[in-house]
Amino acid sequence: MNTPASAPDRKLLLTTRIPVRWGDMDFYGHVNNTVYFRYYEQARVEWLEAFGFAVGPTAETAPVIINASCTFLIPVNYPATVIVRLYAGAPGRSSVMTWYEMGVEGDERVFATGDCKVVWMDTRTGKSAPLPDALRAAVA
Repeated sequence: MNTPASAPDRKLLLTTRIPVRWGDMDFYGHVNNTVYFRYYEQARVEWLEAFGFAVGPTAETAPVIINASCTFLIPVNYPATVIVRLYAGAPGRSSVMTWYEMGVEGDERVFATGDCKVVWMDTRTGKSAPLPDALRAAVA
């Protein structure tokens, strides 16, 4: 997949492959728009877990997203395996911007792009918390 020329400075952190399930499709025979966000979510969780961060209700601090967007460029159809590339930009005190490119295995085109802002949160108070040092180092 080719990175769009307008992409901000960012660092590739993860590439993952996700099989498209029959049930991911909608009436029109292509992957439903909401499922693209699930694919991005899966990439984000894999990235965080790879760095040892618990993603679940027992964590004292955890990532949450405060916004997310997706630009649908080319429909994805079953059967396929999507390739999601997750990028991150410079970290802030408690947040980091992430970007996504989605393609289909065997095809060099970019099928969708997306972004979301990840904020680190204290799960007890619901307020933002500083990004963990290991996460900051990974994206810096």
